Amino acid sequence: MHLTKRILVTGGAGFLGSHLCARLLNEGHDVICADNFFTGTKDNVISLLNNPHFEVMRHDVTFPLYVEVDEIYNLACPASPIHYQHDPVQTTKTSVHGAINMLGLAKRVKAKIFQASTSEVYGDPKVHPQTESYWGHVNPIGFRSCYDEGKRCAETLFFDYRRQHNLRIKVARIFNTYGPHMHPNDGRVVSNFIVQALKNEPITIYGDGSQSRSFCYVDDLIDAFVRLMDTEDNFTGPINLGNPREFTIKELAEKVIDLTGSKSKLINKPLPTDDPIQRQPDISLAKEKLGWEPKIELKDGLKKTIAYFEQLLQQN
Repeated sequence: MHLTKRILVTGGAGFLGSHLCARLLNEGHDVICADNFFTGTKDNVISLLNNPHFEVMRHDVTFPLYVEVDEIYNLACPASPIHYQHDPVQTTKTSVHGAINMLGLAKRVKAKIFQASTSEVYGDPKVHPQTESYWGHVNPIGFRSCYDEGKRCAETLFFDYRRQHNLRIKVARIFNTYGPHMHPNDGRVVSNFIVQALKNEPITIYGDGSQSRSFCYVDDLIDAFVRLMDTEDNFTGPINLGNPREFTIKELAEKVIDLTGSKSKLINKPLPTDDPIQRQPDISLAKEKLGWEPKIELKDGLKKTIAYFEQLLQQN
């Protein structure tokens, strides 16, 4: 007998949130999507709106929320540098006040709560690849700090609520993820390259393109979210979720040009401040505890993402 749960997803109309809502509905749960639509969009969840088990609330997590739920996935926060640097004070508030409000809700209704943390908690890492035991190397007063330190503080709050109130928590540190529903203007490398390639515009590479990233397709990541939420209560994380296969930025650009058949040329610009040179997760813990590792090849994931952006650009 499948148990139907009432599940709240904050940031549910965002890139990851919309995929998570769809996955949870497919599993037969009741889903409340809370979003203030700062970076999320109704278009991401439009296909879910006629499902009677789905509801959307316009809500900002920096204010308390009163709902009865069994589980909470706290995904609310702008996650790309362009968006989180647009209003850095609000970004920190979303991470910190948002965590306090959602933890307060979880405590009141005795819900299990998941925090979407980030590989940014490692900053510009001095250890490669990054394991969960690494404390990070973060600039507390830089342009990216509102996000990095906001997410670090949220993790602190989650573990203090666990120790103080015995709350059931799950903390995931998410590495670069891509796929449909990404924001076309979020300044992230995958969406940037695809949009530039589809428009046959020059593809901008910051630095010499030798910096590396690991890219995880969204369906793989969402699968890990659900598996983590289902682990026994004494397992809290933090746990790295991402694809350990590294690619240089230049390799990614060349793959995108190849898959789109674009006429774009590569151009180089200076590297932004505090931009990490390499980012790669050690996912040994996820393999051990969740029986999880990414399955979708970069080429296949890029094809699906390119198809999504093609459609998006045709509408505009």
